[in-house]
Amino acid sequence: MRIAYLTGQYPRATDTFIQREVAGLRELGVEVYTFSIRRTGDEHMVGSEQKLERDRTFYILPPNPINLLLSHLSLLLTSPKRYLQAVKLAWSTSQPGLQGALYQFFYFLEAGVLTKQIKQRQIVHLHNHIVEASGTVAMLAAQMGGFTYSFTLHGQHIFFRPYQWRLDEKIKRALFVCCISHYARSQGMIFAPADKWNRMHIIHCGIDPALFDVVSHSKLGKRLLFLGRLVLEKGLPILLESLTVLKQKYPDILLTVVGDGLDREKLEQLTAQLGLSKNVNYVGYKSQAEVRDYFQQTDVFVMPSFAEGIPVVLMEAMASGVPVVATQIAGVSELVKDDVNGYLVPPADAVSLTECIEKLLVDHKLRAVFGTAGRAKVEKDFNIHHEVARLHRLMTSALQGHVEPIRPDYQDSQVFLTKYEIVTTSKHSGLT
Repeated sequence: MRIAYLTGQYPRATDTFIQREVAGLRELGVEVYTFSIRRTGDEHMVGSEQKLERDRTFYILPPNPINLLLSHLSLLLTSPKRYLQAVKLAWSTSQPGLQGALYQFFYFLEAGVLTKQIKQRQIVHLHNHIVEASGTVAMLAAQMGGFTYSFTLHGQHIFFRPYQWRLDEKIKRALFVCCISHYARSQGMIFAPADKWNRMHIIHCGIDPALFDVVSHSKLGKRLLFLGRLVLEKGLPILLESLTVLKQKYPDILLTVVGDGLDREKLEQLTAQLGLSKNVNYVGYKSQAEVRDYFQQTDVFVMPSFAEGIPVVLMEAMASGVPVVATQIAGVSELVKDDVNGYLVPPADAVSLTECIEKLLVDHKLRAVFGTAGRAKVEKDFNIHHEVARLHRLMTSALQGHVEPIRPDYQDSQVFLTKYEIVTTSKHSGLT
């Protein structure tokens, strides 16, 4: 099977789950060609994995004018009917206004370049992550090139403007849709025709639990960790407000912030205004290996976000045996079970956030119980090897005209799973 993967920017330091998915499919023998609308900046090259993927990815922008012209001319001459149907589709799904029409024209031009590259490589299927702009390019390319496409539905931003991004049309035309949670699937079903519901499947983002050593908890905790994009919607101002209260009882409490983003300067200024400069350490983007080291130095992981799908960083913290405090939004409760493997708090509720963090800091036995339960949950339901095997089965079946269950089985990918089990056993038995 020879397929294409498309995102707006690939690879990014914040989208390691896509890189793991691509690597897993390649392990299963799938030829995966990665495409990206824009080239990723050097700030995302935090590890060898990102550098390798960037070198092997085709970037659509900036376009070579001659290549752009020849791509569209070739598609028009060889398949005029499909090309004109793609023009009609682009027009009918354009966002309102002159600016919307202009953006749609750019998406159409990008789709032509992508289509030509896919046809030259004899790729049979296109899969898209992040369904907004790059999802439009994928839909137009599939129409233009006559191949099938699918996409992974994450949320939450697509649900803020579903009609603007024509989520309904994208679901209707997709061969299948991977939904990262039951919540995301339910929201997508609102915009999908009922006869497409059975083509909307649950494929979790996942991690490899074997890469994460389990933290041991003892004594009073004082180390908090946040990991993610530094934008206000991630709720860091609420966490900083909570920290001002916790500091009064625990003056040596320390929050490490891993990540970067548009609002970093604002957040650093707020940190200083609240008198927390000695209690908060902003360390920027880090490699996957460095992130795992930070989990080993953490007592409690905190995710105070206002908008999420199911954050992969929560999976990583739980796989490390670190208890989590997260906001009860979207599909988070499908991973974090309140008072079982972590705490769920109302979004923007600094009082509840403070109370739950303090409960975990003062009780190392509770941290250990939550950590053990969290690790078990990730191993059972968010193991990247199982999720990739599910995706592989779904993709294979769909291309053959078969319909898989909403949550596809993974048991038939025995070759890959056996290899995974050998690696895991070797790691924990001390073998090489």
